[in-house]
Amino acid sequence: MKKILLLSDTHGYMDNKILKYVQQADEVWHAGDIGDLGVTDAIQEYQSLRAVHGNIDGTEVRTSFPEHERFMCEDVSVWITHIGGYPGRYASGIRAEMQANPPRLFICGHSHILKVMPDKKFGVLHMNPGAVGKHGFHKVRTMLRFEIDGQKIQQLEVIEFPR
Repeated sequence: MKKILLLSDTHGYMDNKILKYVQQADEVWHAGDIGDLGVTDAIQEYQSLRAVHGNIDGTEVRTSFPEHERFMCEDVSVWITHIGGYPGRYASGIRAEMQANPPRLFICGHSHILKVMPDKKFGVLHMNPGAVGKHGFHKVRTMLRFEIDGQKIQQLEVIEFPR
């Protein structure tokens, strides 16, 4: 079993409240718009990290993290990217791959809107943790915490911080 902390759109922001949750996880996944490698360095002081770059990330972040990350966690295939769209409205570069080789868990960021929803057409669980950074239009900063145990994705929890 793995305890996962999922966050996105930090835009260079990190604080001790976020790091408290980082320390409680087995792995941290970041869905892009990191903003500054200081964010990922702070996470990696406590936990292993999987991350992708986002559209606001500069050369330093882009050379450190890929655009897409596909991997297995326990018995769940995972795909993390920053700009992914939503079930029925995937981004243009995502659609064909989703049809040919869908993951069990699809994660993206970018919108700053927290959403967890099934894609019944492809048998995929879609997650967007919203934004935990302070830049953007969102009113509440959010992250997700959940467990993967074998094939089960369970114990999903929304973590909210005031802006």
